Amino acid sequence: MIRPFITLTMVTIVCCQTAGAAERIDVQAAASLTDVLNTLIERYEQHHDVDIVPVYASSSTLARQISQGAPADVYLSANEKWMDWLEAQGEPIQARLDLLNNRLALITAEKSDIKDFTPDAEHPLVGYLKDNDRIAVGDPDHVPAGIYARQAFEHLGQWQALEPRLARASDVRGALALVERGETPLGVVYATDAMAGEHVHQLGLFPGNSHDPITYPAALVGKHPSPQARAFLKWLGSEEAGSTFRQYGFEVNDSNEAP
Repeated sequence: MIRPFITLTMVTIVCCQTAGAAERIDVQAAASLTDVLNTLIERYEQHHDVDIVPVYASSSTLARQISQGAPADVYLSANEKWMDWLEAQGEPIQARLDLLNNRLALITAEKSDIKDFTPDAEHPLVGYLKDNDRIAVGDPDHVPAGIYARQAFEHLGQWQALEPRLARASDVRGALALVERGETPLGVVYATDAMAGEHVHQLGLFPGNSHDPITYPAALVGKHPSPQARAFLKWLGSEEAGSTFRQYGFEVNDSNEAP
């Protein structure tokens, strides 16, 4: 007579735990958002009964994974192209907003002898590379930071000289790591990555007119986004979250509150 009672009690406990489980929100986010988004997620979870699970990678990789069925409630891309591409694949995109802006930076190792300069047409980058040196970038074929880098190189008339000297990384944090480890003397990353990187130094920012504006769109993914996912995205567009984005070096768009 005791065992049925114990079994029923255990089932009741498990059911109650399941019923009270926190709502899961799957977030797919550009690698350059890793540090700031981890901070924001931790803060948000302290005041909301949700379990936010982020995945960080190149925006292109994430978009392709989502289109192939990877779980995603919120997608944050480092450029508009891959958000547009995802929607063109038939993936329902809702409550889209242009959340942030960034700048493109040239970096070197912290102990490098290279002096600060603006990477413009007057400073051919190939002149800062020795015979076997390469410059680290996100792969320009698909990584947003690499796409912006190629645009800048082309605008400055340096693409032809630099293309064979590229160390192509799978995302912008991979490019940052190559410079951090001393494997390349130069790298092109976002200004926020230069700020977050260890043992790297920002030599200068590329002219803003040398590449497309670096815009981070964010959106809900799927036909029926949960109220919790919608509330989290809305909060990312709030002034409270915006102040943290600014602390990490991002430019926050005005009037970016999600509908």
